[in-house]
Amino acid sequence: MKNIFVIYTGGTIGMVMDEETDSFVPFDFDLISKNVPELNRLNYKLTVCSFTPIIDSSNMTPAIWLKMAEIVKENYEDHDGFVILHGSDTMAFSAAALSFMLEGLQKPVIFSGSQLPIGSVRTDARENLITALEIASAKKKDRSLVHEVGIYFDSQLYRGNRSFKYNSAKFEAFRSPNYPVLVEAGVHLRYNEAALQDNSGQEFILHTQLDNSISVLKLYPGINQKVVKSILESDARSIIMETFGSGNTTTDTWFLDMLRDALKNGKNILNISQCRVGSVELGRYETSKWLKDMGVLSGYDMTFEAAVTKLMHLQGRYESQAEVAHWAEISLRGELTKTL
Repeated sequence: MKNIFVIYTGGTIGMVMDEETDSFVPFDFDLISKNVPELNRLNYKLTVCSFTPIIDSSNMTPAIWLKMAEIVKENYEDHDGFVILHGSDTMAFSAAALSFMLEGLQKPVIFSGSQLPIGSVRTDARENLITALEIASAKKKDRSLVHEVGIYFDSQLYRGNRSFKYNSAKFEAFRSPNYPVLVEAGVHLRYNEAALQDNSGQEFILHTQLDNSISVLKLYPGINQKVVKSILESDARSIIMETFGSGNTTTDTWFLDMLRDALKNGKNILNISQCRVGSVELGRYETSKWLKDMGVLSGYDMTFEAAVTKLMHLQGRYESQAEVAHWAEISLRGELTKTL
């Protein structure tokens, strides 16, 4: 019998309709169990930890990420895998955060949820939950097949720190365009073993420090100098700069001068693209060559969610801005593909 630990944080999967407000409100895991009788047919011993109170994922915080990571650490030795039921809106942030906090993971930590409540006739919750449990328990030669944090939704398992929510109206809520799907669920579960992390032999380490001193500068044509100045001169240790195409920005003198000043004042600036597919390639065009020369960091093909949580992790781990900058451009948990 496989021992699976389920962390129930909340989300649509456990929602019920409040007749007074005509809106969905969180319920509890008992509702899920009653609506998925198939759970009794699985040869799993399920241990369930339900958050109190149940959390709407829009209220997710680094403190809650730490609580989830600590639960995994405390129960790691006695369980074959973990399933975290979570609202989809911030699931990609949580999955990315835990990927950085759980170094050397050699068991599956699978995030899942649903677009419709478990009690709805057409719900996607049953299939998502049952298959997430199957993946969390899957082994080959007494070794877990999945050694990482993943997101399972609509018949596909994605690497957690490569994913983002792209659709609020379809069951296919998530995508991972810059990295292959890890598992496809059809008649059989097909594991893309070449794409899976292999942490065999590594020490499992929980990182507990997160520093959320981060600002975001999203560029658009005609951006105001005062807006740029306020962001670059904020108290944030690092700034995520969302640029055009493969990492391009305006070359207006005032803009480049402001970036140089921020860098001279000890801030890190991480360049990620507004495009969801592709990678930052600093220096490919003249409009990004200036950035490379002045010391702006490349986020390569990282998602926004991965960039945010990676910087929180690095800033929590290192006081030195130079150390943060060094590791920001290096793949820690398969979150980026470094191009030549």
